[in-house]
Amino acid sequence: MNILIFGSNGLVGSSLVRKFQLQHKEINLITSTRNETDLFSLEQTKKKINDSRPDIVIIAAAKVGGIYANNTQRFNFIIDNLKISMNVFESLVEYNDTKIINIGSSCIYPLSADNPINENSLMSGKLEPTNSPYSMAKLSSLEISRTMRDQFGHKILNLMPTNLYGPNDKFEEFNSHVIPGLIFKMHRAKINKSKEVEIWGSGKPLREFMHVDDLSSAIEFLIKNEISNDILNVGSNEVVSIKELSKLIQKVIGFKGNLVFNQEYPDGNPKKLLDSTQINKLGWKSSISLEDGISNTYSWYVDNLS
Repeated sequence: MNILIFGSNGLVGSSLVRKFQLQHKEINLITSTRNETDLFSLEQTKKKINDSRPDIVIIAAAKVGGIYANNTQRFNFIIDNLKISMNVFESLVEYNDTKIINIGSSCIYPLSADNPINENSLMSGKLEPTNSPYSMAKLSSLEISRTMRDQFGHKILNLMPTNLYGPNDKFEEFNSHVIPGLIFKMHRAKINKSKEVEIWGSGKPLREFMHVDDLSSAIEFLIKNEISNDILNVGSNEVVSIKELSKLIQKVIGFKGNLVFNQEYPDGNPKKLLDSTQINKLGWKSSISLEDGISNTYSWYVDNLS
């Protein structure tokens, strides 16, 4: 089996590479990084697919970032992600025997959706405003996949994971998601012996987080069992406040200072928990606890600082 992974150096892609290389020697894994294939180029994207002739394509490439990046680079987030989706899907039109696994995002669901959020909530209300451009790009990717399925007969599985974290994430102050951003700031504060760390927002929002290796195990499960659903949520079924999360990260890192919540920054959605009933009924469940996942992620971060 030939499996092509677009975005193989990123958070999701690198996790998939680790899993398949360690546990599935029977798979011919074809990686594709930003340096190897310019997904903004239709010609280069088509060439990679034509040369690879994959049985399965996993679209893990995307421009991603936290609430600050999403809200300040709105044009870049919608344009870049639309280009990636359009070029990959268009390049696969003539290959309707190739199975496609498209990695989306839980941000496609409306701000007003009832929690836990199930797949039927799609397009039932307005999007969360701070990341609506990214959300619209991911919604467009889902719609493109459905038109390909209906018009050309492609088998496309759209996965909507909850908030992911883990090794190979982006650890920065301004452009990271919440967990790698907090790890970055608290580790720096620990090394510099700072007395406090500022955390954006009130700390009250409730969020669901999942280690990226759990998503990889879900993808492995779905491939093995030849699941062909249109759309599936993938989550941990656990919710935690940003304040509780911050204290857990503080404990793992060993930072002794104070946590100061700056309410001048937006909180975003007050609560977001996915309903993963569909994939759980199929036989898959998340297995990595939040504390174990954060410990694993922090160890990787320290080991790879240079």
